[in-house]
Amino acid sequence: MNTLLNKKKEPIDKLAAASAGGRSLGAEALRRMLRSPVAIVGGVIILLFLLLAIFAPLLAPKDPQVRYLQDKVILGRGIIPGAQPGFPLGVDDFGRDFLSRLLIGAQQTLLVGVLATVIGVLIGALIGGLAGAFGGWVDTVLMRVVDVLLAFPSLLLAISIASLFAKPSQWTVIIAVSIIGVPIFARLLRGSMLAQREADHVLAATSLGVKRTTVVFRHMLPNSLGPVIVQATLTLATAILEAAALSFLGLGDPDPTRAEWGLMLGNASQHFLDIRPELAYYPAIAIIIVALGFTLLGESLREALDPKNRR
Repeated sequence: MNTLLNKKKEPIDKLAAASAGGRSLGAEALRRMLRSPVAIVGGVIILLFLLLAIFAPLLAPKDPQVRYLQDKVILGRGIIPGAQPGFPLGVDDFGRDFLSRLLIGAQQTLLVGVLATVIGVLIGALIGGLAGAFGGWVDTVLMRVVDVLLAFPSLLLAISIASLFAKPSQWTVIIAVSIIGVPIFARLLRGSMLAQREADHVLAATSLGVKRTTVVFRHMLPNSLGPVIVQATLTLATAILEAAALSFLGLGDPDPTRAEWGLMLGNASQHFLDIRPELAYYPAIAIIIVALGFTLLGESLREALDPKNRR
């Protein structure tokens, strides 16, 4: 009899030991990402981009606002000096060092992408959190508003919002890009919280008489933020692309002295593509690489946080 009990007990003891020595979901996700070449490549790209943005004023070889070779720029004859000693990437149509402006532009691009994403996350999380926590008519009203926003293609909605402002500016782009991210985060958090409402620990807390606010903020919300964080990483990539698209269409900051990749791309591709295509190629390549970095890291983070992929 004892032998039979011991045989049944052994698998349970092994399972308990494995659980005691197991990793948390966060630790397991980090381990998987460190072993993923895709995540490493994305992380390296983002790290380099952040370092360039932070230390751009120190790395820029020249003042990006000074028109060093303005006397050599003859737009009527299609002359914009290219690469030469002291100017590795040549100059723009105002005779300013293009390499310095490209480096400084990383700051503006990062600022627009991060602010637009943060604003979108905060507003979307507020809407999705209220809908998922209260349900009922609150959920119905908020989700109908979200459905209206989702009915428009993202770029078309951004263009429509940016066009409402009488005077385009950098904040015009930030607000437009952030609003198109709101319904995505709202739907995502609302769905996660609805799933958490049926979880055992939430039902147990509710049955014990725990206050609704405590259940929401201590049990439901913390366990629902994982997908939102992953989506925020992916949205950073689309925010940079959409901000560049708005600047390209002339709906961003019209100040020609501002160094921003989308503005540089739009100005060069519309007016100087035949004269100096490099003025469009360099910011376009920079935008593509940075967006690729955030996309790779976001997709790797999504896979790493998926409990189905745990081994």
